[in-house]
Amino acid sequence: MELVPFLQRCIQLLLLPIHVLACLGLWDSFYKKVFPYIMAKVAPIYNHKVYKQKRELFSSLRKFAGPSGQLLLLEIGTGTGTNFQFYPPGCRLTCTDPNPNFRKFLLKSLSENRHLKLEHLMVASGEDLHQIRDGTVDVVVCTLVLCSVTNIKKVLMEVLRVLRLGGAFYFLEHVAADHSSWTYFWQKVCDPVWKYFGDGCSLSRETQKELEKTNFSELNLRRIHVTPYWIPTSPHIIGYAVK
Repeated sequence: MELVPFLQRCIQLLLLPIHVLACLGLWDSFYKKVFPYIMAKVAPIYNHKVYKQKRELFSSLRKFAGPSGQLLLLEIGTGTGTNFQFYPPGCRLTCTDPNPNFRKFLLKSLSENRHLKLEHLMVASGEDLHQIRDGTVDVVVCTLVLCSVTNIKKVLMEVLRVLRLGGAFYFLEHVAADHSSWTYFWQKVCDPVWKYFGDGCSLSRETQKELEKTNFSELNLRRIHVTPYWIPTSPHIIGYAVK
């Protein structure tokens, strides 16, 4: 791994203008406006790759509906709304995202998925969901979000707080590869600059360890790889945890 710092510096040198803009506080405000347009193009491609896995994962959502039979679902980092097609009819949605520029893309997705009912649309980070009362949500969904949050532990604590007892947290996240693999090597090399293009995304987060440390009563998790297998975002974890 002695080669990693050298290659990191080489990449940082190549992207020096972006690094300077970031240090000046100019890159983030610019990219937050551009990022939703990029995701509007990229998300459908990714969804096609993991369509089977998402369909299988979300097929069990209905069993977590509350006593009324309605499913109250909170999605953290909703983005463009690419998960909407997998949610059951009549699902009552609360959507949150820290980037307000996703709003028009989310509403477009909602108009294409009229089997859902949007109850709340909030500009909020996963670390601070104070607008949602304790124990009022049946299911929380989070896909490709924990890689870019500031504090995973705080997000998971908020998830536990808003979930009712017996509610579930559904997740699909890209994670760190096996530490002995070439994929992990390139994840570490690219990590310092990847955040500039992934809105804070980290390639080498050990998200599964944070899930294991969180006080869920049940954790169902498995590892998958998304094609192409050589890219640093290929290793994923998928599953759900019950409060």
